[in-house]
Amino acid sequence: MAIRNSGNMSITEEFAAKIKRDNQKERIMKLAPVIVLFALILIFSIVCGKDFASLKNLVAVLNQLAIPLLVAIGLTFVIMIGGIDLSINGTVGMAASLVGIFVMNNRFTQFNLGIGGILIGILSSVLVGFLAGLIHVYLRIPSFMVTFAFMYVCKGIGLLSYSGEPPTILDPVLAELPKKSFIGIPFITWMALIVLGICILIQEYTAFGRYIYAVGTDESILSAVGVSVKKVKVKVFTLAGLCFGIAGALAAIRLGQGQVNVGEGLMFPAQAAVVVGGTSLAGGKGGVINTIVGVLVMRVLSNGLVLMGVNPYIRTGIEGIIILVAVALTVARGAKVISK
Repeated sequence: MAIRNSGNMSITEEFAAKIKRDNQKERIMKLAPVIVLFALILIFSIVCGKDFASLKNLVAVLNQLAIPLLVAIGLTFVIMIGGIDLSINGTVGMAASLVGIFVMNNRFTQFNLGIGGILIGILSSVLVGFLAGLIHVYLRIPSFMVTFAFMYVCKGIGLLSYSGEPPTILDPVLAELPKKSFIGIPFITWMALIVLGICILIQEYTAFGRYIYAVGTDESILSAVGVSVKKVKVKVFTLAGLCFGIAGALAAIRLGQGQVNVGEGLMFPAQAAVVVGGTSLAGGKGGVINTIVGVLVMRVLSNGLVLMGVNPYIRTGIEGIIILVAVALTVARGAKVISK
């Protein structure tokens, strides 16, 4: 005979009803960012009219998408394992600075390495991610402290590389890239989309991708089956460094100049995009597919507010409110304490 509770439901029936409610809530939460995105597009199309809905503005939004998307992708993997990376501004700026120095530039350095210069800039960021992961994992220092320190280290390296006078990129091929497009989408945005596609494949179709989810959910699961949680975490920070490095290289190419300031102001919007997209700060939920929606939400919001002539400080305040609400929702879905 089934045990009945005060509501005349058996324990089994009550448990099944709870699972059903949780699943419905989860589906709603997954759809919420998409609903918000379409709502913003509709609102700004009505309020701003042709200024927002024009092809020219669409291309502008896509052109602004590349760097924030790359940064947010890298940050997504770190957040999925329950960590945080505050090195973004410095890492991106360092990569951009080194790219500017090691390709043809107006500083009359002996370096003119072309693609090799770009690789040096990217690999420097990969190394930073690797070292940050090692220090965080093996010295057991919280990730936010390690990466915050690396942010300033990277800024220092970037500034030292060009001694206060940012180099202008003169390489004719790199100078032309920002002007190139395919089916109306800028080349730099295509590069970001390619990285997005590769990261989706890693997340969804590799053992490493499954390990990332497992670490964010419960590290003991991986440890029980003999997988090194420490190695997974180091690889995640290294992968994030790769994304930040590519972002820095593309930022330098788009700007036509290698300087550390290109990384300024990227960290906060990236965090906003990740949590707005639905990746839980508690780890184990979300992913890069969620992040592309979050980045689009933040880009469309910023673009629409600019077209409306909203004060920049008010725009920042609105973004802050959005990230606060998104964080509250993701924390509610994560059934554990957040520790970075």
